[in-house]
Amino acid sequence: MTEAFTLCLLFGMLLCGLLLHTVSQHGAKVDKSSKKPNFIIILADDIGWGDLDVNQPEAKTNNTPYLNLMAEQGLRLTDFHSPASTCSPSRAAILTGRYGLRNGVTHNFAVDSVAGLPLSEVTLPQLLQKAGYYTAMIGKWHLGHNGPYSPINRGFNYYLGIPYSNDMGCTDIPGYNLPQCLPCDRYGPQVFRLKKSVQKGCYSKVGLPLMENSSIVEQPLDLWTLTDQYKSAAIRIIHNAREQGKPYFLYIALSHMHVPLAPALPPDPPYSSYHSNEVKVYASSLQEMDNLVGAVKVTSDDIDKDNTLIWFTGDNGPWEQKCQYAGNVGPFIGKWQTSRGGGSAKQTTWEGGHRVPTIAYWPGRIPANTTSSALLSGMDIFPTLLSLAGLIPPSDRHYDGIDATHALLYGEQTGHEFLFHPNSGAAGTFGDIQAVRTGKHKAFYITGAAEACDGSTGMQQLHDPPLIFDLEHDKSEETPLDVGTAEYQAVAERISRRREELLWDIATDESVATADYSTDKSAAPCCDPKQAVCRCLTQG
Repeated sequence: MTEAFTLCLLFGMLLCGLLLHTVSQHGAKVDKSSKKPNFIIILADDIGWGDLDVNQPEAKTNNTPYLNLMAEQGLRLTDFHSPASTCSPSRAAILTGRYGLRNGVTHNFAVDSVAGLPLSEVTLPQLLQKAGYYTAMIGKWHLGHNGPYSPINRGFNYYLGIPYSNDMGCTDIPGYNLPQCLPCDRYGPQVFRLKKSVQKGCYSKVGLPLMENSSIVEQPLDLWTLTDQYKSAAIRIIHNAREQGKPYFLYIALSHMHVPLAPALPPDPPYSSYHSNEVKVYASSLQEMDNLVGAVKVTSDDIDKDNTLIWFTGDNGPWEQKCQYAGNVGPFIGKWQTSRGGGSAKQTTWEGGHRVPTIAYWPGRIPANTTSSALLSGMDIFPTLLSLAGLIPPSDRHYDGIDATHALLYGEQTGHEFLFHPNSGAAGTFGDIQAVRTGKHKAFYITGAAEACDGSTGMQQLHDPPLIFDLEHDKSEETPLDVGTAEYQAVAERISRRREELLWDIATDESVATADYSTDKSAAPCCDPKQAVCRCLTQG
């Protein structure tokens, strides 16, 4: 601006106004272009690829109108995958950009886990926070809840949510689940045991806690008001960030669509009346989730529409064992496996276990009503958001995610050349590379299945040479390629070589971490050990 004033003196006041106007406008453009974008990541739990209306238009449902609108105004990613097929490993990879074999998180943490995501791992919110972002999280953490492992110590300025899955503790009015779980013991003496109750699959001795920052604010929490609490918190966070004049990173890890489902006002006791209208329960839960997403979108649009990326995705596929309370995998039914017994969704490396519905929305930056078949992963969120924020990740470690900016903003249809799917619990050793994807082909070195709705479980099988499917022509993964064909031989050679290269790279990677999975009953969140189920609020 000083040079502009000097030129004013030389060329007279007539030109001065025009010159200053030009410089001012130029400066405004620079400020606008250098403004840090806001990021909202919405992670649904146990959601099926076919749960979104836009992925299954032939079903003619109207369960997700806000997500439908977001897809119409943004980008639908049809070949997007969770980094793992169960909770903790998937979330760890999303926040670090690294496979579980690198970040150390290969299976779920427990209610009484003493640790969590290794402290040597650098998280996305830590990097954004350091760069001046206001960082907040709502929902399920499941990466360690004690001391330095809690969200508030891993890069978040604010946290409201459940430290693990919403079925890992009892509530006074249970949600829809199989098996149907009893309410918390209200008046009996406290028996601090963390193993599940006589009812298989139900935790009944410790109340489900609601955490705010590092404190328990409600135990057991009320499942039936949780969605409204999350919605109010998300809206408040967006407004607070605006008032502070800071860019923000908001990570919303929903309870939907994990059981127990609690989509409407609860029925009066006896609780057996829960199951009188169970056909509508899952659809109602989808609608409730969609309404929450819609409220976040509307608030974001009102406050900073052109400068906010909203990215909706899932942590893994449906929990098939829960039958009518599980989601829809669409065409990705894993028919080779299901014809031999067992499920093919959550906890497995069949497509239904990790191909998740994904939408990216950013008005003016992401072209509206577009679709991408780029092969992408939840691990890519880490490098992509850092790139969009103009940040460079630490150089002292190896990353497995890729920067997907060109796929999001410019319609590029290419993503990972190879994407590896680790075992998450159904068969083999945790973290094992069970399947590998390249282009339209997918190879299985280990197959197996989690428990299906009918109770069947597929046996683990090792495959040498691997099974290879052509997903372009066989989405249901029913018929593997003939090993004698030239197509099979070429794909098998490429995949096997790249798989060995990855395993060697991890084996020689000095930044590989090891998670501590030890447990101790004193590590379980408890607001008052003297009270039944650690009750801290008198309810009803």
